[in-house]
Amino acid sequence: MTDISKQNGASKWLLFALLALIWGSSFILMLAGMKTLSPYEVASIRIASAGLVLLPFATTAIKAIPTQQRLLVVLSGILGSFIPAFLFCIAETRIDSSLAGILNALTPLFTIIIGVSFFKMQASAAKWLGILIGFVGLVLLPFAAAKGINFTEVQYGLLVLLATVCYALNVNMVSKFLKGISPIHIASLAFSSLLPLCLVVLSYLGFWHKLTTSNTDLWYGIGASAVLGIFGTAIASIIFYRLVKVAGSIFASLVTYGIPFVAVAWGLAFQEAITLLQMGCLCIILGGVYLVNKK
Repeated sequence: MTDISKQNGASKWLLFALLALIWGSSFILMLAGMKTLSPYEVASIRIASAGLVLLPFATTAIKAIPTQQRLLVVLSGILGSFIPAFLFCIAETRIDSSLAGILNALTPLFTIIIGVSFFKMQASAAKWLGILIGFVGLVLLPFAAAKGINFTEVQYGLLVLLATVCYALNVNMVSKFLKGISPIHIASLAFSSLLPLCLVVLSYLGFWHKLTTSNTDLWYGIGASAVLGIFGTAIASIIFYRLVKVAGSIFASLVTYGIPFVAVAWGLAFQEAITLLQMGCLCIILGGVYLVNKK
């Protein structure tokens, strides 16, 4: 093995670990933000922060992206970031962050289902088996909770599933219609275009009036939400695109395996109730995800 190949090998694993840590920590940052802010404020600040960080690159992105594809880029931002950000925050008002991280592992399964159903993707028997295994783990998950099954919480868990469907739809759309555009250009234009919408939402919620108070806890929530946006959305996107370039899309997609374990670790650190049965369901789900991603 040459020195260059060794460096690339070390680099891809470093990017992999960093990305899993950032995205896996997003769920606990949402909870930190919602200690003093509403779910809608946390989600809006998250996307607005990402938009502000990537705003300097938006001008270059507009010039580089053909006019007929700019609307698709904006739609990509709505499906891939804006809607899921709100769904995750609302869901975490009733379910643990660790459970949200586990449910997020179903994104690749929905990617295959939507790809086969609407985007003419070819799927082998092994991939369909993976979908079935992941679905079994999902069905068993509510029964594994420490408090037993709670249908109100199940409904909030469905919000996370809806977010993963949005992720899956966005991945397929970008792959089919925006394949020739630089990922950095897609991210910068998508997030910066959502910035005005987020500011409007914050104004409607009366957020700017809250800033006139001297509440230290309020600024803690704002800081957590901004860190979530800067690192969990903007910087994480750049790291992911770099990982795809260094190691390829197949290896990059395996980050999905690491995210739930980081989320569960944070949940344990903050004394969330996590049972062995839930961990077993996580292993079942990840087993299905592995079959779906396996060549």
